[in-house]
Amino acid sequence: MAGKERKKALRGRAGRMKGGRGSGKAGAGNTRLWGRHPVEAALKNPERKHRKLWATREGIETLDGELPSDFPLEYAEVTDLARLVAKDAPHQGLVLECEALETVFLDEVATGDAARPIVVLDQVTDPHNVGAILRSAAAFGAAAVVTQDRHAPPESGVLAKSASGALETVPWVRVVNLARALDELAEAGYWRIGLAGEAHTILADALPTGPVALVLGAEGEGMRHNIAGHCDALARLPISSAIESLNVSNAAAIALYAAGTR
Repeated sequence: MAGKERKKALRGRAGRMKGGRGSGKAGAGNTRLWGRHPVEAALKNPERKHRKLWATREGIETLDGELPSDFPLEYAEVTDLARLVAKDAPHQGLVLECEALETVFLDEVATGDAARPIVVLDQVTDPHNVGAILRSAAAFGAAAVVTQDRHAPPESGVLAKSASGALETVPWVRVVNLARALDELAEAGYWRIGLAGEAHTILADALPTGPVALVLGAEGEGMRHNIAGHCDALARLPISSAIESLNVSNAAAIALYAAGTR
């Protein structure tokens, strides 16, 4: 079926969403994504199990590719979609409810590829920062992002929007014990570098030729002492003394770039 005919068929079978249905929260075990890049990436991800897509007709037109004829799609107005997402969320006419991604384990991503660093986050809890770091990880070819399960944001529309599709392409490993995970990375041959503003060594001088894990702590508090103790080296970014520190997502992007240009 041609593209225009396909979309007409979809319009014909999709009903108008009834007002007052939205709660802004997904059902148990599900997550709700919004915006063109997160939704499009999720639709293309074969690992995602989709529940339902709510969309404006204009929103559907922006998607790359076509939905299967039996896909659970319901057309809605912009005001209806606003009730399905967080307040003032930029849904761009697309809201997708789907199951959370399956668990990824550290040994599945710690392959020892020197060209693909691993990013380890110590209690970085802001979903905007974690999403932005996932986006940088995708841009610079990182193998994975690792966080502690209890001190990291859940998979969400806010995080997915900041990741701009990278949530679907970069493995996100959530571990119970971050220190133990760093030990496992060392056993897999990774040189663990913790980014710390007080370090004397510049990151470029600390980077090895082999596999590297870049460890970053939360803004303000930085890495916990125990996590720093599980690093092989501490290093800093050579920023001007005019500013005390960088946002953790900016620091991660710069560190990933440096690791990729060794």
